[in-house]
Amino acid sequence: MPSAHSLPVLDLSQADDPAQRADFLKTLHAAARDTGFLHLTGHGVTAAESARILEVTRTFFSLPEADRLAVSNLNSPHFRGYTRIGHELTGGASDWRDQLDVGAERPAPVVGPDDPPYLWLEGPNQWPAALPELRTVVLDWQARLAAVAHRLLRELLVSIGAPADFFDAAFDRPHLHTKLIRYPGSAPSGADQGVGAHKDYGFLTLLLQDSVGGLQVVRDGGYVDVPPMPGAFVVNLGELLEIATEGYLTATDHRVVSPPGAVERFSVPFFYNPRLDAVVETVPGDYLRSAPGLAHDASNPLHAEYGRNELKGWVRAHPAVAQRWHPELVAA
Repeated sequence: MPSAHSLPVLDLSQADDPAQRADFLKTLHAAARDTGFLHLTGHGVTAAESARILEVTRTFFSLPEADRLAVSNLNSPHFRGYTRIGHELTGGASDWRDQLDVGAERPAPVVGPDDPPYLWLEGPNQWPAALPELRTVVLDWQARLAAVAHRLLRELLVSIGAPADFFDAAFDRPHLHTKLIRYPGSAPSGADQGVGAHKDYGFLTLLLQDSVGGLQVVRDGGYVDVPPMPGAFVVNLGELLEIATEGYLTATDHRVVSPPGAVERFSVPFFYNPRLDAVVETVPGDYLRSAPGLAHDASNPLHAEYGRNELKGWVRAHPAVAQRWHPELVAA
């Protein structure tokens, strides 16, 4: 059985303190290099803000099923909206959770036959008419966390000896993504896959979780529990930072084990990623002398063009949406 294990804890406010900045950067570097996961405090997001997003998350999932299905992601060529329990796949197996996927609120693009198909990942969200306040709360939360994530990304670059602004141009129109997730307890089959083992395919993920627990991360060759820490976000690095640093920073496998019985778990992960057409270049710095290079996995090819990485993930996780709106991608 995995044992409880605490991740490194970083206080982002220490980056502003000249007396603590050097130690903060050293600890950040070590956490990103050795673990790929950390707890982040001192981020400026208030307890009230966190409580509010969790409150509307619980309220959404307490709506009648008809209200949730009215915003089904099967209605969206942009993969936005509600996914029923068991209808998202990780590693080819069903995850025992349901969720609402929200991105940046933008108009649907005009995608021509010669345009990259990942452009379909931009577009409008679906909002439940039965919960009108959800739109404002989630979009405000998304903007709030985007600012925190960008600050952290710049500090991460500094910590490995790279220019803080190296990725600024790629994030001039960031591709934002927020999930509202419910884990409804144990599956009738007895399987405990809340969400299967995976790596995130972007840059940074900031996770707000309730007090139930269930997140596990690979450390020292096995999975260990990540107990919730009040007031902290769980932060993890995605595959594009692995690409950008030639394997020096590594995306780490993680999963969620379903809570027992009928216990519900709620979480709100936020994914901070660049423009869809951004091509990730190697981050300069002396650290490269210690970079091992990328480990290539034929079953999970990594693409330097962000949109290709993102689209690959959506098609695998939501084949029914892809089949309905983009059958050529499923056939490919």
